[in-house]
Amino acid sequence: MTSAEPVIAVDLGGTKLTTALIDAVGGVRRRKKVPVNREDAGTAIQQLAREIAEAIAFSGEPLRAAGIIVPGIYFADTGKVWAPNLWGHEQVSLRAELQRLLPLPVVIDSDRAGYVLGEQWLGVARGSTDVVFLSVGTGIGAGIIASGNLLRGAGDIAGAVGWFALNPEQREIYKRVGCWEAESAGPGVAANAHAGSAEEVVAAARSGDAGARMAIQTAARYLGMGIANIVSLLNPEMIVLGGGLMQAADLFLDTIKQVMADRAQPIAARQVRIEVTSLGEDAGLFGAARLALAAQI
Repeated sequence: MTSAEPVIAVDLGGTKLTTALIDAVGGVRRRKKVPVNREDAGTAIQQLAREIAEAIAFSGEPLRAAGIIVPGIYFADTGKVWAPNLWGHEQVSLRAELQRLLPLPVVIDSDRAGYVLGEQWLGVARGSTDVVFLSVGTGIGAGIIASGNLLRGAGDIAGAVGWFALNPEQREIYKRVGCWEAESAGPGVAANAHAGSAEEVVAAARSGDAGARMAIQTAARYLGMGIANIVSLLNPEMIVLGGGLMQAADLFLDTIKQVMADRAQPIAARQVRIEVTSLGEDAGLFGAARLALAAQI
């Protein structure tokens, strides 16, 4: 059950902070994007509170809550956030600080939870009860809805699939970011092609560069194997692919599907659909709104 009152949706990313005023049917009444202040946790929280307060002032009407997604792990019991790409490895008391600074309830979750909730609400997985959103960008993570329930795990870490062990050879980088992430996320694609960024590799591949195409196909095979494991474990109706690397999905989607079909449990492999996100970078923003609309406050 969701409220009829609009909410503030916040997508806190590693480099950008997006806020929006969103109503109960997904209408966006206001949107603003600014660079994230990464100086320290305290400064970032102050920026977050200012942007939310500005959105509240703009609304001029009662609001249900603010829903916020963060790029890391949100520990629901403590209200703390672990976001190493933003604040280092300390756990920050985000919920308590924002509740102290803001005049409305605050609901927080991980970005991967936001992605899958947004896509299930308004995207290509609309209405699905068993769906996985796989985000492939600078890292790899999965938001999971199973039998209609968002899975968080015993310690709120469920979905850290970048740590899938897909290669029997243990490389040193696997100990830092996980095997699947090292092989298929943007930095891994760049490293395997000896390029500065994944964007450079994609551009070179589109221009016919053989080395770039090989690096992308290697990443695609690992993606297919990882997705096969997800399919065999969870038997989802759909896997939605998103994240920055998926802007080049046309270069490797066929390989992903073929490898998945060859490696996953055969019946589950035939049942699942693999789709590219229809919401793009807005999936997280709509997921944050969904968190706020559905919260028991």
